[in-house]
Amino acid sequence: MKTLLRTVVLLLISATAIAGIGSLKPYTGDLTPALELTDLDGKVHNLEDYRDRVVMVQFWATYCAPCRTEMPSMNRLQAQLGEENFKILAVDMAETEAEVRAFVEEVKPEFTILMDESGASIGAWQVFAAPSSFIIDTQGKIRYTLFGGVEWDDPE
Repeated sequence: MKTLLRTVVLLLISATAIAGIGSLKPYTGDLTPALELTDLDGKVHNLEDYRDRVVMVQFWATYCAPCRTEMPSMNRLQAQLGEENFKILAVDMAETEAEVRAFVEEVKPEFTILMDESGASIGAWQVFAAPSSFIIDTQGKIRYTLFGGVEWDDPE
């Protein structure tokens, strides 16, 4: 199942890159799916707990080249905006803890990494490409989406 999921995700990443997708777009859906997952330290994070700040929920994978490339700019964005006003919740897409820990040791993300080993949140959030990012306002509503990698601290 995981091999099939990885193959599908890689194909979608390629299609995304070819299509030139990579800018924030207004979200047209009505509801923000629930999200409650644990981080690498076993702490539970519930999206509802971040209602007082803007949150970026990003779905990513260790085998995703655009994910690896954009994470340093996500570190800089988090540092620039500060955790009091802005929070990044980066959801790994159905990989093992060992795979994620090895990636984290190498890339050194400075934001919260959440584990979704079962991949259940991928379906709930209708994720079809990695990376997929959702910008949620202070009331918990998705406002913008972005499918594909981007330099998050680029002035544009």
